[in-house]
Amino acid sequence: MIEFAWNYAFLLLPLPWLVKQWAPAAATTPAAALYVSFYQAMRQVLSEHPSTVRSSAVFWLNIGIWLLLVTAVAQPRWMGEPVAMPTSGRDLMMAIDLSKSMQMPDMNIRGEMVDRLVAIKAVATPFIERRKGDRLGLILFGQQAYLQTPLTFDHKTLATMLNESVIGLAGDATAIGDAIGLAIKRFADQPQESRVLILMTDGANTAGEVTPQQAAQLAAQEHVRIYSIGIGATEVEVPTLFGSRRMNPSVDLDETTLRQLADLTGGHYFRAKNPEDLVGIYAQLDQLEPVLQENRTVRPFKNLFYWPLGFALILSWLQALWWLNPNRRALP
Repeated sequence: MIEFAWNYAFLLLPLPWLVKQWAPAAATTPAAALYVSFYQAMRQVLSEHPSTVRSSAVFWLNIGIWLLLVTAVAQPRWMGEPVAMPTSGRDLMMAIDLSKSMQMPDMNIRGEMVDRLVAIKAVATPFIERRKGDRLGLILFGQQAYLQTPLTFDHKTLATMLNESVIGLAGDATAIGDAIGLAIKRFADQPQESRVLILMTDGANTAGEVTPQQAAQLAAQEHVRIYSIGIGATEVEVPTLFGSRRMNPSVDLDETTLRQLADLTGGHYFRAKNPEDLVGIYAQLDQLEPVLQENRTVRPFKNLFYWPLGFALILSWLQALWWLNPNRRALP
């Protein structure tokens, strides 16, 4: 069925008549200092052919254009059948570290070494697509924490926002405590039994106004479970002038704190040394028990305002062509 989003727009329909009735008439201009024959000829044409200038066809054409314009303003749209949303699921917030250390290329995907953020994107995107019935949100943090996407069922948009994120977007440092605090704030109006935070980082807390431990204690009070994931390989070969040597690129990873965050909130800590570990971790997260929620229905709709707007433009164009036609006086 067709509905109008702004029904009150139809109150504008009598506006031209009101303007004609109540607006003051234009002031008469004094006689021109010079006599211009063109305007005198125009006045004669208008007086000789009043039926053409004031024809009923032109009048109704203008009425039709105005009606179409008001209809377009009223935002007509085609409403589809109600669609039942999933009745079970969790409110799951993902917090992704974008600090400078995430650019370490120690992840192997199909034989190619990529940085840690690329590996997260490759694994997290299918995970997002599988979360049927869950509302997902995205927090990006570095020097500061930012809400990139609020909790939503629009998983496609969330995946797009994740894939468009770049290292350094939120600063070079790591504010783990602030990211947890922001997630707690976004969970404030959601059911307590469904709050889950997946925190992914490769370092230690080096910035922010709140320590991770303080934020975790508050999360426990607010019934937010934290599933923390430590990202980074444990050994890579680095070329030098005298050959190559092995080094640990995850030396700055604070696993002790990440375990504390999970233990304080009833979650779990995972260690991801490679993309295969990440795949396994997300498979375990898929097993999170869904929580019964109230029924929701939505009605999809399609905007139709461009149809009356388009017809109004076409009629206006035809009217302009008619006025430009030198033989219009001969038209019926």
